[in-house]
Amino acid sequence: MSEGKISENIEEYLEVLYRNGSNGEQVSTTQLSKELGIAPGSVTQMLKKLQDLGYITYTPYKGATLTDEGMKIAQKITRKHRILEKFLLDILKVKQENVHDQACEMEHTLSDEAERALCTMMHHPDLCPDDNVIPACDFEFGSCQECFSQKDFDQVINRKFNLLSVSELTGDSEGTISFIRGNSELLDEITNKGIKVGQYLKYEFGAGTSGKNYLVEIDDEMLTLPVEMANNIFIRF
Repeated sequence: MSEGKISENIEEYLEVLYRNGSNGEQVSTTQLSKELGIAPGSVTQMLKKLQDLGYITYTPYKGATLTDEGMKIAQKITRKHRILEKFLLDILKVKQENVHDQACEMEHTLSDEAERALCTMMHHPDLCPDDNVIPACDFEFGSCQECFSQKDFDQVINRKFNLLSVSELTGDSEGTISFIRGNSELLDEITNKGIKVGQYLKYEFGAGTSGKNYLVEIDDEMLTLPVEMANNIFIRF
C-alpha cells in the first residue's frame, strides 16, 4: 500500500469499525450503514475497497474486521476524536451537545504534535466525555513520563504495533504489557502493585471482571486492577 494522506471518508469507516469491533469482533454491513447513515449497497462497495487497501477483512453477508494496519489508523483517529472531545468540553467549555460534531470536524486535521501537546496539557486523560477509553498514543514510549521527558517532537518515533487497554478487552486475551499511561501519582500506584512494562498479562473475560475491578494474571501472579488502572495498562497482542 502506498504512503499518503488517508481520506476522511476512509477514516470515518475505520473509526466506526473500531468503535464496534476494537477487539476483533465482526461488524455487520447493517451496523455500519446505520451509524454512517449510508445505504447498505454503498457500504458494501466501500468495504470491498477497504479490503483491497489492506485495512479490513470482509466476508460478504457477515461483516468486516480490522486488520493490524486498519486498526492502527482507526485507533489514531479515534484517539484524536476523543481527546478533542475532552478538550472542547473541559477546557473550552463548548456545550456538550456540540462537542461530538466539533470533534468530528477537527480530528482529521489535528497533527500528531498537537495531539501530544493536548494530551500533556490535560494530564494524559483516559476517558472521553462519554466515558469511552481514549486509545493509547502510537508513540514509542513505555509510559507518559518518558513522553514528557522528550522535548523534541522531531525525535519521537511511532510504535509499530497496536495496543488495547485491559478495560477494552472483550474476550479471553493475553499479551505483553507495552505501555502504562497516567500522571506520576497513577504510575506510582501501578508500580507499587509490581506492574511494569514487559510483563506478560492474561485476562479471562467474564470471570476476570467483578464490578469496578478486573482480575488478571501477570507473570503467574493474580492481581485485581481497579478500573482506573485497567483503563491505562495496555497490552500488545
